[in-house]
Amino acid sequence: MTARLSRREFLKGAAATGVGLVGASVISLDTHAADGRSRIVIVNSPKAIVPSGGSTAKGLGMASVGDADPTLDQGTVNKMLAQGMQSFTDTKSEAAAWKKLFKPSDVVGIKVNCLFAKNASTHPEVVASIIAGLKLAGVKPDNIIVWDRNDREMIRAGYAINRKAGVQVYGTESEYDAEPTKQGSFNGKLSKIVTEKITALINVPILKDHSISGVTCAMKNHYGTHVNPGDHHGNNCDPFLADLNAIPAIKDKTRLIICDALRPLCNGGPGCKPEFLWDHKTLLISADPVAMDHQGWQIIEARRTEIGLKPLADVGRPTKFIVTAASKNLGTNDPARMDIIRKTV
Repeated sequence: MTARLSRREFLKGAAATGVGLVGASVISLDTHAADGRSRIVIVNSPKAIVPSGGSTAKGLGMASVGDADPTLDQGTVNKMLAQGMQSFTDTKSEAAAWKKLFKPSDVVGIKVNCLFAKNASTHPEVVASIIAGLKLAGVKPDNIIVWDRNDREMIRAGYAINRKAGVQVYGTESEYDAEPTKQGSFNGKLSKIVTEKITALINVPILKDHSISGVTCAMKNHYGTHVNPGDHHGNNCDPFLADLNAIPAIKDKTRLIICDALRPLCNGGPGCKPEFLWDHKTLLISADPVAMDHQGWQIIEARRTEIGLKPLADVGRPTKFIVTAASKNLGTNDPARMDIIRKTV
């Protein structure tokens, strides 16, 4: 990575990587290079999944937002995220890593994907680790909101709804903006959680195959941030996904993207097809949604090849939205412009 950048260089880099100016006073300038390069950390641990059952968030004295998968080892997930965050931010401690990205005055939204219940949704164990990290940065529990489209889907995915004191966990339900937001091909009402309630956003998708867009990862997760996703699925979701993620309320508030690739789905998605789940035992960390989706796509394609499935493009599900998003300067889809850090915990 480069040395510390000037503000002018950072602004250029932010435009290329999709890092908004809301985070400019907190995010270390040397995590984004001036030529549009993007850092992405890929953390794997063979200990993340234990068939006999692992430690839980509650068992470790952590704030738990739910329990969805007893075979995930919470202690290992914590170590994966801690070490990944240190690599992403070039820091020597977990607390320093989170403090580089968030400040005590932030109201942080954690956007999860709960559309198809347990085994096809963001694991609450990953969210518990994120909450622990935010607390290290001094963010108050009352200023953390874990959310998706509605309470019902979150409950089915293993989340415990809470609108009282402490970490908030709930769906948007009917709380959308009164007027639609228009951005290129996108036209829809956004959740008031992202437009009015939060100052910083952590996007936490689960990596899955998708029957229309090819993959669902960082950018597709925001189809749960607006009221009418069904109107934006034509042409393999292109250019709708790129235009949605270019909206300032999403782009400028995104500080971090943490992809749950512990047990991804390589075919039959976005609903759960157990025969196509596999234990990948990986988390991906970045601030660039395009680089994140490119890497997620490559993971899915590699698994499809491994088990004898055709590439997504050959079955009518090309991931062309990734190319479009890169062309709109939301990030990079060029591996040569990604600083990829691989870690094993």
